[in-house]
Amino acid sequence: MQSPDATVGNVAKIAALFPQCVTERIGKDGKPELAVDFDKLREELSGEVLDAGEERYQFTWPDKKASGRLANTPTTMTLRPCPAESVDFDTTQNLYIEGDNLEVLKILREDYLGAIKMIYIDPPYNTGNDFVYNDDFARDYDETRRDIALRCKDEDGNIIETLDPMQRNTEANGRFHTDWLNMIYPRLKVARDILSDDGIIFISIDDNEVDNLRKICDEIFGTQNRLDRGSLIWVNRGSSKGFRKIVKNHEYILAYGKDAEIIDSVYGENFASSMGELEHYCFNKPSSKNPFSEVRFCKGCRIEGAQNAHFEGSVGEEVQLEIISGDMIFENGVLQNDIILRGTFPYVNQIKEFFKNHPLGVPTYDSKGQEWLEIYFNSKGMPRYRKKRNNEIISSVIDESNIPNYGSEDIKRLLGQKEIFSFPKPKELIFHLISFFLPNNSLILDFFSGSASTAHAVMKLNAEDGGHRKFIMVQLPEVTDEKSEARKAGYANICEIGKERIRRAGKKVKEEAGLQGQDLDIGFRVLKLDSSNIEDVYYTPDDLTEQNLFNSVDNVKSDRTPLDLLFQVLPELNIELSASIEEKEIHGKKVFIVNGDQLIATFDNDVNEPTITEIAKLRPVYFVMRDASAENDNVLDNFEQIFKHYSPDTIRRII
Repeated sequence: MQSPDATVGNVAKIAALFPQCVTERIGKDGKPELAVDFDKLREELSGEVLDAGEERYQFTWPDKKASGRLANTPTTMTLRPCPAESVDFDTTQNLYIEGDNLEVLKILREDYLGAIKMIYIDPPYNTGNDFVYNDDFARDYDETRRDIALRCKDEDGNIIETLDPMQRNTEANGRFHTDWLNMIYPRLKVARDILSDDGIIFISIDDNEVDNLRKICDEIFGTQNRLDRGSLIWVNRGSSKGFRKIVKNHEYILAYGKDAEIIDSVYGENFASSMGELEHYCFNKPSSKNPFSEVRFCKGCRIEGAQNAHFEGSVGEEVQLEIISGDMIFENGVLQNDIILRGTFPYVNQIKEFFKNHPLGVPTYDSKGQEWLEIYFNSKGMPRYRKKRNNEIISSVIDESNIPNYGSEDIKRLLGQKEIFSFPKPKELIFHLISFFLPNNSLILDFFSGSASTAHAVMKLNAEDGGHRKFIMVQLPEVTDEKSEARKAGYANICEIGKERIRRAGKKVKEEAGLQGQDLDIGFRVLKLDSSNIEDVYYTPDDLTEQNLFNSVDNVKSDRTPLDLLFQVLPELNIELSASIEEKEIHGKKVFIVNGDQLIATFDNDVNEPTITEIAKLRPVYFVMRDASAENDNVLDNFEQIFKHYSPDTIRRII
């Protein structure tokens, strides 16, 4: 009942490339395990391996290795569902997760491996008064794990609170930059694993740590995967703090991709020519030597009014555009082949004007329903492509012309006063990014969600363009100051602010969308990080008494529900935490049916053979139950035979 150890996967990758470099050894648990023979691996890479002590370019700091290892270690933590604090718990595709984001990311890693299209985070800037997550590398793994869980036991076995998950990082701290680096490094390492191959991560930061953060991102994502040199500039209101007459009025947004080559083919300046079926037209700029423009229409392009038509040689009653690559054939308005037209039209507007006055009409949508792509020329005469939605390409400088409002105004309008949350990112800033880079059916993650500006932006954009983007928000429930306006308003921690903002913003966005917002998903499923649902057992054989033995018959903690157990199982079976869940009764027992027939689970007591038989007849992909759920030993004895008879392909698990 723990997430996989990432190092095991890395050893398997080495074994696939260099099987002779992997051997077996006896692990700490006394069982055989695979291990890398570094001497042999060095022989395979001898031309590339640096000798110990050899000078090299590197970026390091105290405890860097420990923080890197922390990213790979498994977690025994679990996510407990909280329907009472959710909105549309049963149907929503959105998640709001409370807890230490490193532990949450580890839980998500296998379940959402390569599934996140875009990550946006606004981490602590390390300004000298920020909190940073308290990852203590001076302790061994078990101690660190229990500290992250925020709990341990005293001598009498009572659970006590131990380590505050956040500590204020002041400039007086001798490890001022080190502590911040150790906080951000493992989180970004895990974040990279869950990005899709064409995924992008945006990180807001200011001058305090931008240089260090860029070096970390270069290491984790690779300098070759920087997007447009790796950063955008966000021009904001500015600060009165500055050097004499220089006022600081900008921040940075670092931008990296999982694989820049793939991203370039989707978002780059050659988008239209490299993605032919999404291209409407492209053409060369006329010159004194070549007065003609060439216009290309691609297969799948839909042109209003064309219906079934066949053109040879030229288009129109007069020879205004010459077909130079075959015939122009339409079926039900859809172009059946790639066509290049040549004419003496030097600019886009003249081309469009021709089609407006032409019987064919104006090209509108391609075979995938994508909007028209407009083209303009830069000073060098090279074509650039831009979306029709806002009639501009995205600039590396984001200023007030792009972001008209400020985050504090959003908070004031929704929650009554802007002092409830300090320095929230404006939803327009994130809206601006996702409108260019997040397709309308993709998933965005924000694991420093704060006031949930990202969730607000996703719902707003979905309402505007009819998209179905989904969000995952992750936030530590940092307690609000007793004297703060947030506490006076009834918000005990930051998560309470974020959840209430999503509730109110969702209602507002849906109301403003009118009929178009009827199917808008404004809900979110609340999950809370907690220790494992399974009882911790710290006894050695000598300490185990008869009474202890009987007490451990039921290995599930007494305060855990069947729904808790279901959500601990979902990530282990690579089923999304937003999966649809239906509850049914089968022979008097509560049964969870997840994503149709993907998973059926029951955790009730006294489950009998008729219940197991009925479930087996449904032929689920997975079936899960508790060991203690069986009515008697006969049920366990016949369990396998029942499934072999009715559903031999079902994967069965007992917890």
